[in-house]
Amino acid sequence: MTSESVGSVLPVLDLRITAGPIELHGITDDLIGRLGELAAKGTRAPDAPPFTTTPWTLAPPEDVPLMLAQALWARRSDFSPAKWTASLAAFADGQLAGFVSLMTRDYLVTRTATTASWLGVEFHGRGIGTAVRQVLCAFAFDHLDAEYLRSEAFADNPASLGASRKLGFTELAREHVARLGEPVTSVELMLTSDRLVRSAHPLTVTGLDAFRRSIALDA
Repeated sequence: MTSESVGSVLPVLDLRITAGPIELHGITDDLIGRLGELAAKGTRAPDAPPFTTTPWTLAPPEDVPLMLAQALWARRSDFSPAKWTASLAAFADGQLAGFVSLMTRDYLVTRTATTASWLGVEFHGRGIGTAVRQVLCAFAFDHLDAEYLRSEAFADNPASLGASRKLGFTELAREHVARLGEPVTSVELMLTSDRLVRSAHPLTVTGLDAFRRSIALDA
């Protein structure tokens, strides 16, 4: 299949969201390789604790591209209105900077999605992470009829928690979980549309109608 025909089957691949210098693109196969190369260079400082226990984030750099590709292909394979993930490559000023996603289950009932994101380490500390999540959250609320957005981070990841709170997320709960055989506190946060601190840039979205149909929001 060509990329164009795959997009007709999986409209998430054709999504394009633009807000000023930030762009979010559906992750076509040509972007998977580039994301793998970016992730292999690091998504956290060498001395920072893991921000997630997703296997590829803990793997040796040479293994990361394939493991990331496999994770993205798996999300494509089980895409349905009952359980879907919108995985998007994040660009800042035209540079591929990282990844954001909306993960759902029973979305038509709950209108709730969980957000996740990472940036290549070279893009840390520049406000890009907050900016791309602003765009993702506004897209979910304004174009996908979301009512609630969730986010989670370990308590020893103050940068992620700080960015979430800056966007308007409020803490819901804390839970003690295992990370690499050691206890750690996981913090759950929630956001509603009225609390979102929005970007000054309006959103432009292409591929929206087909994507909404693919998740059964429209007939």
